[in-house]
Amino acid sequence: MPSNSIVQESNFYKEVIRCPWSGKHADYQAYHDYEWGRPTSNDSSLFEKICLEGFQSGLSWLTILRKREDFRFCFDDFEPRLVADFDSHKIEELLGNERIIRNRAKIASAINNASHALEIIHEYGSLSRYFWKFAPKQTGNFATSIIPTFTEESQNLSKDLKKRGWKFVGPTTLYSFMQAVGIVNDHLINCWVYEEVEEEQRKNRLNNLY
Repeated sequence: MPSNSIVQESNFYKEVIRCPWSGKHADYQAYHDYEWGRPTSNDSSLFEKICLEGFQSGLSWLTILRKREDFRFCFDDFEPRLVADFDSHKIEELLGNERIIRNRAKIASAINNASHALEIIHEYGSLSRYFWKFAPKQTGNFATSIIPTFTEESQNLSKDLKKRGWKFVGPTTLYSFMQAVGIVNDHLINCWVYEEVEEEQRKNRLNNLY
């Protein structure tokens, strides 16, 4: 017989209010609950998210999520310094790997973007200090229908990254990135995660993490 704590936890996950996009897949719900929208300041994690958003273009995020561990293995945990050194032989190796998205242009863009990520780290000290320059004032939303697909801030970020030589960084892709790494908090106000993300953002600002 399960303990009361296990029953309570099970009931909690059945009863909590989540953003509707999290659906009924357990892995999607876990991503929503513990990753999406939570402020990220680690350079490799930020680079991973922006790369995977590029790979996701034209596909479902669930597809990318279920291939993420394979992506991490193939792309050296998305350490920009390592990815920037990938050569033509590595590209061919990746194109032959059925466990990831085998798109030559997207693979090449990840390698290209790694080099430019290193330039930003050299200029700003970290990717987070650069990306959070584009953070808007965020108040949250009551309904998914009013959450935009891109914003003025994501357009500005897109323009700046393109000037720096980045690829696959359109304003819609970048707004998804900004949502994922907590630059904006687009959990619905009645979602159980919303207040936790707000508090994490406040703490990070106080600690000058970005």
